[in-house]
Amino acid sequence: MAAALAGTALLTGCGGSSGSGGAEAELSVHSAYIPQPVSDSMAAGFLTIENKGGTADKLTSVTSADAGEVTVHRTVGGAMREADSLTVPAHGRLVLESGGDHLMFDKLEHRLRQGRTVTVELHFARSGGLKVEMPVKAATYNPKHGH
Repeated sequence: MAAALAGTALLTGCGGSSGSGGAEAELSVHSAYIPQPVSDSMAAGFLTIENKGGTADKLTSVTSADAGEVTVHRTVGGAMREADSLTVPAHGRLVLESGGDHLMFDKLEHRLRQGRTVTVELHFARSGGLKVEMPVKAATYNPKHGH
């Protein structure tokens, strides 16, 4: 059962009055993974954050005991730049994927090998923290997107 939950987490927005009718952020994380890196010190991470609530939220930072630093990067026109935050729109999603916006793990505590799981905490402006298990997949792993 634990394996079925790997890479998935749920967070319901806090604060506000009860009975808000979905006006708060209602976040869940899907498809989280880290391709096995070729580097001993750096890795990229990918996931999708879905917001079924009526309020947008912002991913402001990420932490992990497995890395000295985890940064959020935005990719625009092929150029990768560190971002202060990324928006998770109300009734929408933020997709972090290869070739697009993503997480960068720097100063890894140990080499990440396929089969390991890395725990990260996503920090949001409104919803607080959310722990997510990110399995390390084969370097060639390419998730299938259903439409």
